[in-house]
Amino acid sequence: MNAFEIRGGKPLKGEITPQGAKNEALQVLAAVLLTPEKVTISNIPDIKDVNKLIDLLADLGVDIKRISKDTYEFQAANINLDFFHSQTFKAKGGSLRGSIMIVGPLLARFGKAAIPKPGGDKIGRRRLDTHFLGFEKLGAKFIYNDETGFFNIDATQLKGTFILLDEASVTGTANIVMAAVLAKGTTTIYNAACEPYLQQLCKMLNRMGAKISGIGSNLLTINGVEALGGTEHRLLPDMIEIGSFIGLAAMTESEITIKDVCYNELGIIPDVFRRIGIQFELRGDDIYIPSQKNYEIDTFIDGSILTVADAPWPGFTPDLLSILLVVATQAKGSVLIHQKMFESRLFFVDKLIDMGAQIILCDPHRATVIGLDKRYSLKGIEMTSPDIRAGVSLLIAALSASGRSIIHNIEQIERGYQDIDTRLKALGADIRRI
Repeated sequence: MNAFEIRGGKPLKGEITPQGAKNEALQVLAAVLLTPEKVTISNIPDIKDVNKLIDLLADLGVDIKRISKDTYEFQAANINLDFFHSQTFKAKGGSLRGSIMIVGPLLARFGKAAIPKPGGDKIGRRRLDTHFLGFEKLGAKFIYNDETGFFNIDATQLKGTFILLDEASVTGTANIVMAAVLAKGTTTIYNAACEPYLQQLCKMLNRMGAKISGIGSNLLTINGVEALGGTEHRLLPDMIEIGSFIGLAAMTESEITIKDVCYNELGIIPDVFRRIGIQFELRGDDIYIPSQKNYEIDTFIDGSILTVADAPWPGFTPDLLSILLVVATQAKGSVLIHQKMFESRLFFVDKLIDMGAQIILCDPHRATVIGLDKRYSLKGIEMTSPDIRAGVSLLIAALSASGRSIIHNIEQIERGYQDIDTRLKALGADIRRI
């Protein structure tokens, strides 16, 4: 198992380009199964979770050609349906939570699918009910086999219907949309997720011949079509990386330019970072963050302590709450971080407390951060990354801390961040693998 050794407390400087969006990649890659024609996708991040899904598509029989470092051509003309019940599929699908995304396309095109119980981060319960309830409303029947660990799903004839989602799940909405595009009749999805990733998927499907309206809202209408064709698609830059780099610059007093951010797709993310005092400016489609000695957390209008909580889009994404929490440890002022969607994502704060941060973990969902205003720097320690987002948050903390830090289990970080150590070294970070 690899680890990062970091010697922190050094300001960084330079330009960094965010990778393609991981969460979008897992959706649009699954969508190639909807057509036998060629689909070309660019700006694909070279990270473990995405590469696992590409590998899984190849095992299913998808013909895959790598055109350049970040561009692939996919053709799902000859799918091996028997592979669904193999032990290889169980092992590969079970280790990747994103494997659930292939179910909708397979049901739509072939009328059946099987999926092993997915794995993923240990960040709390992440229900799949939304996916399966949606498939069931469309006419699918599914059975979970305790002995094999497989969900077996039969959908010989999907029919459009009205679906009110129990939660605005991004992956759930995407999966149901992909199942509905080839169903007979009209499907209406209310309380649909409307994240940019989902908007990208819907736009891609429409270019393939789907008929989806209401894109960007929580009410999607899908008129089923007979078949879909090929297309070309480019992924958005990863908004989680962009937010991570904004936080990194503030914590390390660095002057950093984040290139090609697709600013109009970032929603309220820039505003939330401004509320904790981080200054930056938009230069073209780049975000320029100057070196800041101090930054001060805003308060509510009545002077009470600011609360930042996650919420479905256009609310603040839960994937950046851990970054915001770390950055707040060195701000002036206090903030309550409320992680509503996952009950275990704040459990990494004990490492930050060991580094000298002033944090009160109120319960599994809430933490109060008392900013140190950089009067006392964090100190380097040895720690372990529990999941992707917490791991990068700890990496940012280590880069700002005085002394030497070691982060174990960096495989978790590398599931979501491409060549992160190489890119940080290019900014001047003292980081190496051990």
